[in-house]
Amino acid sequence: MPAPTIAPTESRSSAARWATLRFAVVKVPEITAVFWIVKVLTTGMGEATSDFLVHRMPPPVAVLIGLVGLLAALWWQLSTTRYGAVPYWLAVVMVAVFGTMAADVLHIGLHVPYVVSTAFFAVSLAVVFTVWHRVEGTVSIHSISTRRRELFYWTAVMTTFALGTAAGDMSARTLNLGYFASGVAFAALIAVPLVAWRFFGLNPIVAFWFAYIVTRPLGASFADWMGVPHALGGLDWGRGDVSIGLTVPIVILVAVLAVTRMDVQAEDAASAQA
Repeated sequence: MPAPTIAPTESRSSAARWATLRFAVVKVPEITAVFWIVKVLTTGMGEATSDFLVHRMPPPVAVLIGLVGLLAALWWQLSTTRYGAVPYWLAVVMVAVFGTMAADVLHIGLHVPYVVSTAFFAVSLAVVFTVWHRVEGTVSIHSISTRRRELFYWTAVMTTFALGTAAGDMSARTLNLGYFASGVAFAALIAVPLVAWRFFGLNPIVAFWFAYIVTRPLGASFADWMGVPHALGGLDWGRGDVSIGLTVPIVILVAVLAVTRMDVQAEDAASAQA
């Protein structure tokens, strides 16, 4: 007897159900001071780790390792039905590593100027947000309670990392500010959405994503400054050492979050108690 087959309509129906799967909880963390600290640390760690890998092995091999790590981390995050600090932040770390590689491939591999790659990723991010908002009616992180919204969220996150990497390199190299000065400039820039939100009524969703984008060049600029040789304006601590030095506090903070669950959103906590 021939094996049963699945009709195309059944396959599409299954895919549609998977994409629109609704969770009883929100799949991303609450925004706290610890969230921003870990986020900045992951951006610097991703920059240092990516640079270390591509300088210690053939770049195609490094990119393949980064891609495999990213897919594995995202699979773990997407396969869960509620927020967990470990799978979430592992996915963010791998996005940081691979996002750096993606931006660097455009410049180093394809010789695309940083100005062009920055503009490209900025337009790409605008498209992601536009489509996300048209489909879901909101881009708030407090609404990540369905599979489709979660997919939009991670697409936006990956694009922000690539954009931030390109913008940071453009500031340091194309504009010749250097890594330290770029880091200081982005540290000042990240205060803009906070001030605008608190004192001038900036939409909190806009303020969040503005700050989220800036964390990438902020962390990456300081990581480059610490890791690159003196000839490039850095402290020459070594990219590998910087990567390890930033990984340690990330592991400690994520472990604290996993144990205390202090970053679980209110809806998630209420659902868990019920």
